[in-house]
Amino acid sequence: MASDPKLVPQTGPLSAEANQAAALAAFGGVLTVDLDALVANWRKLEKTAVPAECSAVIKANAYGCGADPVARALSKAGCKTFFVATIEEARVVRAAVAEPTIYVLGGYFQNTGDHYAAINCRPVIGDLNELAEWDVFCRRTGWSGGVAIHVDTGMNRLGLTLQEAQAIIPRINAGDHGITLVMSHLVSAEQLNSPVNARQLAAFRGIASEFTGVPASLANSSGIFLGAPFQFDLVRPGAALYGVNPTPEADNPMQPVVDVKARIVQTRNVERGETVGYGGTWTARRPTRLAIIAAGYADGYFRAASANDGTRGAEVMVAGKRCPVAGRVSMDLIAIDVTDLAPNAARRGHMVTLLGDGITVDELAHHFGTIGYEVLTSLGHRYARLYKGGNAELPVEKLATEQPAAR
Repeated sequence: MASDPKLVPQTGPLSAEANQAAALAAFGGVLTVDLDALVANWRKLEKTAVPAECSAVIKANAYGCGADPVARALSKAGCKTFFVATIEEARVVRAAVAEPTIYVLGGYFQNTGDHYAAINCRPVIGDLNELAEWDVFCRRTGWSGGVAIHVDTGMNRLGLTLQEAQAIIPRINAGDHGITLVMSHLVSAEQLNSPVNARQLAAFRGIASEFTGVPASLANSSGIFLGAPFQFDLVRPGAALYGVNPTPEADNPMQPVVDVKARIVQTRNVERGETVGYGGTWTARRPTRLAIIAAGYADGYFRAASANDGTRGAEVMVAGKRCPVAGRVSMDLIAIDVTDLAPNAARRGHMVTLLGDGITVDELAHHFGTIGYEVLTSLGHRYARLYKGGNAELPVEKLATEQPAAR
């Protein structure tokens, strides 16, 4: 596990393991990112898309996994192109990796050109006004760092219309145009039989063919699995890198990347007929043993995962067995029913698994009433964060270990 010595309490000649255990005592939970699994997912996507280049979308702090360590691990594995949402995100990535190309999906605004040039990254432009402003900056400064053009083929969100894209074809034909990528974004790639996919493919193929000599990109994570016609010159996986299923109509081809554990802060017994949690919505149907966990919706464990007398909520893994949530998830705490475990299997200080050990990000998303993307990007900052695998020199955001400190 990677560690940062500055975060280790320096309290004398203790072993690294003892220092890590002491550091963990300050945190209620541990979020572990498996960088080897992340890299394996990228390589699987790369292999699926051959001969297209496989980039990596690492916006939103690499979907909550940490842009710095993720960028380092993927760059070391051979990833040469990254996509982020903002210039600030690009700065983090550029500080981590010097060589790869970085595209900023959020586009270009006046007076931001110097920021792009300072870190050698490229805006993704989806508006003719943006393009004109970018051209002014390039003429004024002599900057020639390149730009991507986003064409809207059906999302109706960002991007030039097909007519606007057609209008800049003379620029392509004139040469020295500075456009290094033409791209669009799929609406329903996770739905294999959606007719929208074919319509978007036809529209994009038509306009991309006129961007002579410019690499083209259409496929996101799910789009890669639509087959070679969708892959063009470069694919842009995001959520699949982090373990979210890109093929929800079939088994998940990706390895899990994120594991979240939280500490039991108390165990207690309640009698049959007593209620648990806010609102008293869950009633014990038998003498029940509860474990109270130091995590809640402030940590990204959504309130929608609550249980009540008519609805079973999410489950937590304790000592290798699934245990159901009891009552409402609150800001900082979750109650779980551990009655069926051995007497000493769930004790104060033990760690339980909220995500991992068979509880997938897509399963949590189902209980949360959302998608895996939101689950990952909502994981809170109160967890200690650890990275395993990848580059042993990686920094960590906070230091901890999965074993509880002695009490």
